[in-house]
Amino acid sequence: MAIRKYKPNTAGRRISSVGDFSGLTKKRPEKKLIIIKKSKGGRNVRGKITVHHQGGGTKRYLRKIDFKQDRFDQTAEVSAIEYDPNRNARIALVRYEDGEKRYILAPVGLVVGDKIVSSQNKIEIKNGNRLILKNIPPGMLVYNVELVPGRGGEIVRSAGSNTVIQAIENGLVQLKLPSGEIRLVSEDCMASIGQVSNPDYRHIRWGKAGRIRYKGIRPTVRGKAKNPVDHPHGGGEGKSPIGMKRPKTPWGKPALGVKTRKQGKKSDQFILKRRKGK
Repeated sequence: MAIRKYKPNTAGRRISSVGDFSGLTKKRPEKKLIIIKKSKGGRNVRGKITVHHQGGGTKRYLRKIDFKQDRFDQTAEVSAIEYDPNRNARIALVRYEDGEKRYILAPVGLVVGDKIVSSQNKIEIKNGNRLILKNIPPGMLVYNVELVPGRGGEIVRSAGSNTVIQAIENGLVQLKLPSGEIRLVSEDCMASIGQVSNPDYRHIRWGKAGRIRYKGIRPTVRGKAKNPVDHPHGGGEGKSPIGMKRPKTPWGKPALGVKTRKQGKKSDQFILKRRKGK
């Protein structure tokens, strides 16, 4: 993928860029693999806002992505590479020999006509194939990795991301994640070979606030710009500082640089090295 720029005929266009969609081979999604996405605006069942800065956005359909790829030892042919408005990576429409179609996360280099397979046995180490971690040699790049066997890929799924298999011993695989964290995962977990597609997504410049609103993200207001009734940082005259011993969230919890991971979490035993700053 490349980045496209337009003529600077407006202030927003001058500093903005967009992704290049020339690699897509199909515009309309598969009807049997989509569901309506309901807009909740960050509110719970009682209408109370529980997640701030959400709301609006362009109407869209959710694509049913197959993160498990549990049809083992069955070859699937790539029918199309498509755009998914719900994620920054591209998705691939694959068709099995019996006619069933599924969406998967497309890796870099996957094209229409390629054949991929998912297996719990030793198969060819090929871009897009899905294997058990113990059957993948160290040093390989993988993505869409499971944390619990059979639960489906949960990590390393965003555009351009990948993780490196560093070592395999005592039934555990050592992975170096994109964040810099080094984590142990069961050797029976599955992962796909390659790197997630659309790696240039991080270079896109949005240019204007309106493009962020299209994504369903509402404005973020600083706490110190609010009134005391709305935020602990609020109040004061002019450009007053926070005026407190340490920053807080709207609910009074410590914020800005404070570690938020729960102490003594069960999965701590699988983390060999923390990501930077955590």
